Amino acid sequence: MWERIGAMIFKESRQMARDPGTIAMMLFFPIIQLMIFGFAINNDPRHLPLAVEANDQSTFSRQIVASLRNTSYFDVIELKGGSGEGDRLIADGEAQFLLTLPPDFARALVRGQRPQLLLTVDATDPASTGPAVAAVQAAVDTAMAQQLVGPLSARKQGSAPVDLVLHRSYNPEGITSHNTVPGLLAIILSMTMVALTAMSVSREVEQGTMENLLATPLRPIEVMVGKIVPYFVLGLVQVLVVLAAAALVFKVPFMGSLPLLLSVTLLFTVVCLALGFTMSTLVKSQVQSMQMSMFYLMPSILLSGFAFPYRGMPVVVQWIAEILPPTHYIRLVRGIMLKGWDWRHTLPETGVLLLMLVVLGTVAVRRYRDTVA
Repeated sequence: MWERIGAMIFKESRQMARDPGTIAMMLFFPIIQLMIFGFAINNDPRHLPLAVEANDQSTFSRQIVASLRNTSYFDVIELKGGSGEGDRLIADGEAQFLLTLPPDFARALVRGQRPQLLLTVDATDPASTGPAVAAVQAAVDTAMAQQLVGPLSARKQGSAPVDLVLHRSYNPEGITSHNTVPGLLAIILSMTMVALTAMSVSREVEQGTMENLLATPLRPIEVMVGKIVPYFVLGLVQVLVVLAAAALVFKVPFMGSLPLLLSVTLLFTVVCLALGFTMSTLVKSQVQSMQMSMFYLMPSILLSGFAFPYRGMPVVVQWIAEILPPTHYIRLVRGIMLKGWDWRHTLPETGVLLLMLVVLGTVAVRRYRDTVA
């Protein structure tokens, strides 16, 4: 019995050694998980972009700006008072916070009138704003403690000398589903379009039907389009289901244009299909296709900004996230649905997706031609 079991173990070990995909899954998948969860994921993001619109150029204002710079939470962007540039930065996603100081801030402070500072927060991602808001309050308190000395020390008695007013833009109630449900479009389309398409060519090879396909007069681009279209229709059905659930079940506000959202969604769907088809030309079996899809899907979920704050990741990891299509589509869908982006706001992200489509489509066609040859 033990000889037979030993022979079976030897046979399975040899067969596993001949499958590099399985070896890669065993060795590299745990390493990737350790790197992502231990190094990249951070629920307390730092170096968040904060714009300061100081309508009062006093010593108190300069001290507040200096205190904000001294924290590790913010990268401060100083703006001219009254320019309205801060609101644009918030809308475009270039700044996550905007601190506005009123014109008579110093005079009201000296008179003991408890002036108000307005902190506008981009609340489309509520998870990344809580600790940072507390850091703004701490920075203001530190600045006041350093400036209100001598004759002004009486202003520190009793209640806080400055009132910080918080305004949450785009998600005033901080509802998490308003952030996650739009992002689910990217994850669902990635999981289905990439994984299913990745098995398309490998299935033909594994089932022995590739020879019949090669005997047809179809060119590589025609085969690629023919395999992609059914999954493309499936993706459209998924999009409609998610959008209906977002509106009817989760009450996610829709501030932008539906045709614009559908246009960028169609673009992202085609990119996912091209990526899946490219993967299918790089492997020889459906098992390897699924393994390669897993290597793509896990970073897409964790690094794209869907599950964890994008700005909380190290800069190197953010560079890696930029080459993932879901990163750009999540920005688009959240911007259109929650912020009301028009087509001009979407140009940078759609440009990246178009470039990805050209590169992936070219690689897929050439790889399939080589496979045919």
